[in-house]
Amino acid sequence: MSARTRRRWIGAALAAVVIAGGVVPAAASARRSEHRPADGSRAVGLEALGVDPATQTRCDPIGGQCLLPLPNDHFTVADSASVTGRRLAISSDSMPANVAGVHVDVTDENRADGWSPGSTMLAEIKGLDAGRSRIPTIADPSESLDADARIVVLDATTGMRVPFWAGLDAQADPGAQPLLMLHPSRNFRDGHRIVVGMRKLRDERGHKIAPSLAFAAYRDGQRTTDREFEARRPAMEQIFSDLDRAGVARGSLQLAWDFTVASTKSLTGRLITIRDDAFGALGSAAPQFTVDTVTESPNEFFARRIEGTVSMPLYLTDGGAPGGRLVLDAQGVPQRQPGTFVAKYICNLPKTALPGPARLVLYGHGLLGDRSEVNGSLTKRMAVDHNIAYCATDWSGMAEEDIGNAAGILQDLSKFPSLSDRLQQGLLAFLYLGRVMVHPDGFSANAAFQVNGQPAIDRRNLYYDGNSQGAILGGALTAVAQDFTRSVLAEAGMNYSILLDRSVDFDDYLGVMRPSYPKRYDRVIGLEVAQLLWDRGETNGYANHITEHPLPNTPRHRVLLIGAVGDHQVSEFSLRVEAATLEADAHVPIAAPGRIVDANPGEFFDRIKRYPFSGSSYWLWDTGSPSSPADNVPPRAGHDPHDDTPNIPGVRELKSAFWQPHGSVTDVCLAGPCQSPVPPENAE
Repeated sequence: MSARTRRRWIGAALAAVVIAGGVVPAAASARRSEHRPADGSRAVGLEALGVDPATQTRCDPIGGQCLLPLPNDHFTVADSASVTGRRLAISSDSMPANVAGVHVDVTDENRADGWSPGSTMLAEIKGLDAGRSRIPTIADPSESLDADARIVVLDATTGMRVPFWAGLDAQADPGAQPLLMLHPSRNFRDGHRIVVGMRKLRDERGHKIAPSLAFAAYRDGQRTTDREFEARRPAMEQIFSDLDRAGVARGSLQLAWDFTVASTKSLTGRLITIRDDAFGALGSAAPQFTVDTVTESPNEFFARRIEGTVSMPLYLTDGGAPGGRLVLDAQGVPQRQPGTFVAKYICNLPKTALPGPARLVLYGHGLLGDRSEVNGSLTKRMAVDHNIAYCATDWSGMAEEDIGNAAGILQDLSKFPSLSDRLQQGLLAFLYLGRVMVHPDGFSANAAFQVNGQPAIDRRNLYYDGNSQGAILGGALTAVAQDFTRSVLAEAGMNYSILLDRSVDFDDYLGVMRPSYPKRYDRVIGLEVAQLLWDRGETNGYANHITEHPLPNTPRHRVLLIGAVGDHQVSEFSLRVEAATLEADAHVPIAAPGRIVDANPGEFFDRIKRYPFSGSSYWLWDTGSPSSPADNVPPRAGHDPHDDTPNIPGVRELKSAFWQPHGSVTDVCLAGPCQSPVPPENAE
């Protein structure tokens, strides 16, 4: 962390101490009383503010289109039974409708007690000029912590400012006002309350932008004759008070709102319940498995390929087929269903010259692929050179067999729960496969996994290797894993609602979605809200609990995070948010000068000070591709480095050294940025 950033954090921490101690500067107190609503002021009707009484509850009258700003506690209700004391209450009538007129059903989203910990904060500011308004960009997110920052994001639970980067939507429809998108530089903490304040924003002529009449009424104490509008005033007063304590004068605000982040229980509770129920039923036994085919020497890298099935409890309708849903009781707890879920697996024993049984690594495949990826170029050389036996199953929910269901979801986002529900069954499949790999009555006891009557695999330790989608979902798997504590997440990132805009992979799927949701606003809002469900099965919902604050009955994990400059498919920017959230130490310099758009990409990280290093770490590799653009559009120029890192010898050395019971990494980049030519396997 740079000295400048450290000073900002210290200043924010001191402010938090002052607030906690109840000491408020006199000037701040005066500012608050100065704008306190005057009981004697002349009340006006909502028509004077341009507010429609019929929609003011399901829409937010303070800013822009119906569901803006978002996320927003205006779209929640009090719920004493929830951990946060809130419950989402989004109206389906306010959600986008597809061309068939079907509004997105948000029944499942409304079971959450808060918003996504990686939420993109969305606002519509008419006429906003980002340059004249000095919006903090990805080139230097530290500007968001400046005392005079035009936008302030405050964790009201701690009193600390939150660093972020922002930009106008580069994919906005022609003629439409682009949404302002704010991304936290690290995920928000579960259950915390976040306040956003905007001030001194300007248009292209340099003129200050006027707030909406509704927001000005709350800010300036203008009373109305509407009981519903007035009922919100105490909540708005709290927002103004929080920002005032953070040094943001109430009278300067053009827009401000707050939102509550979902609790750990809300984000992870379903999967933890499924895991504990399934393994409770298993007890001390090995999961039931079959060995269906054994192929000797399938290629020059593998000595043997074994294929079969692993059976486990079923939690989905439709026998677990794509489109199946979790069945919840009255408290929202998943219930086991009749029958079993059968997952197919592939294992490859390496053809290696190294002595001893092979290390066991669980492998996670890429976007909407399947287990057969474990047979390909991303694992072959690693297996042979480092004596690794890889086993893989399908990411049910986002596997090849789910493509049809995914296409249906893009045409009607009301079906999205079927994807996130099946993802959780798929995560259980990985956990069960891992248990078979390490159990004494599992694979090592079967002749297919033996040579001359002795186990060809070392079941004492299990590791995880995920690439691309295998890393995005693999973070969630790691957070709940009990049988392994070390994961490599490569071509990694998290938070699909951010990733999709920046991925060439979404081109084809956008071609399916756009005819059903032709307006850019509708697609953005739909996917932003869908992230609440995605969080239950991908890293974004679990990132706060992977390396620190472990989930119940779960060990802490160590993670090796690897990305590539200019990745066309998984944004390197998202990976930096993930690395900061996981509190991974960074290999620095992260990149050579001028190679990436970030002015100081290591600013929010601790650096690795000494090698060998045994903690969680973040490495960015440069194989010569152009840097990713700062705007929310995919990189398209030059070579796509997405699959380069698994085939870089230095990366393989890192992985092998890390996958040890007490593993540590050395500086394979020789005190400089990590650079490599494009591997021959990936050359076009």
